[in-house]
Amino acid sequence: MASSAKRRAVGLAENPEESDHSSDENPEGDDDSGEEDSEASEEEVHEEVMVDFEAHTISHGDFNGIKKLLQQLFLKAHVNTSEMTDIIIQQNHIGSVVKQADVPEDSDDEDPDEVFGFISMLNLTERKDVQCVEELKDLIVGQCDKTSTHSATEQLEQILGDTSKPVGLLLSERFINVPPQIALPLHKQLQEEIAEAQRTNKPNGRCHYCLMISKTYKEAKSIPDRGAGPKFMFVNAEEEFFFEQAIMKFHYSVQEEADSGLSGRWSFDDVPMMPFRTVMLIPADRMPAIMDKLKEYLTV
Repeated sequence: MASSAKRRAVGLAENPEESDHSSDENPEGDDDSGEEDSEASEEEVHEEVMVDFEAHTISHGDFNGIKKLLQQLFLKAHVNTSEMTDIIIQQNHIGSVVKQADVPEDSDDEDPDEVFGFISMLNLTERKDVQCVEELKDLIVGQCDKTSTHSATEQLEQILGDTSKPVGLLLSERFINVPPQIALPLHKQLQEEIAEAQRTNKPNGRCHYCLMISKTYKEAKSIPDRGAGPKFMFVNAEEEFFFEQAIMKFHYSVQEEADSGLSGRWSFDDVPMMPFRTVMLIPADRMPAIMDKLKEYLTV
């Protein structure tokens, strides 16, 4: 799939505002030199290039790339991302990684096999005794207890503990400037793989619910004229369609955990943004409706 992406997005961990700031720091040079460096950096940020992406079967060589993207999602939460990455690699009949296609040998890219994104489904019920799964459940239930009603927390605990109706954790992560169009073929392929796993009795083949944790943001200060208050914006825009179909959803702030190395400092039109995580529980039988929305929204 060919998409327009900013080469700068590959770094992700570095924020343009911070990059400009660091360029201005020039203890041994003069101010003019700092300004030139800043201008050069700004030009690099806005350079667009055409990049072809390809989906590949997940392999052991993708460990660092997948773990980095999981850390981007969980930040400083007490979840063993190394163990979760190992599980994702072990069950590679489910999921894909996104890489740049046909990287020239003389390319400036430091890692031609760099993982730009990945998608996978982790059956939390089948792996209920695994450490990272228990940590994930503790995180979700704890945040639900802080931000929602007691009855909602009890309902979530009951669903997560009901072995007759398995819950699958849908993980779909990518670098922030990788265009959303890549999400459609990835989700279509994942649904086909899940159906095949169910047909052949492989792990992850049967999930009654789909659990998602999405990266979201909202304005740091509400504006009275807007009535209902600031709206949550999804970093992966297509995940709003999952939100619409969710039977349970809540948001929790990660403002204190976020830093430039993992999530960046965000602003849109000079409006400061606060980072959140949005948890959604979606019945599996609503996935066809979501896929229809994805096709409508993402088909070029």
